[in-house]
Amino acid sequence: MKSEPKSKLGRRDFLRALGAGAGVAVTTAAPLATSAVADSETNDEKRKARYKADSAEVQTYYRVNRYPS
Repeated sequence: MKSEPKSKLGRRDFLRALGAGAGVAVTTAAPLATSAVADSETNDEKRKARYKADSAEVQTYYRVNRYPS
């Protein structure tokens, strides 16, 4: 049996090279991300009531799921 020269790229070596290439692409794209922006809501807006129990959707949810109203 003749053994072939090691010049061919093996399956595992190919996957290693592919993984290393993907790691480079991720690290180069990271600086392109946008910076964080501060929250624009005031403290009063953050604490305001957002849940409205008297809406039709909420009443239907309570009725369908047999919650006491």
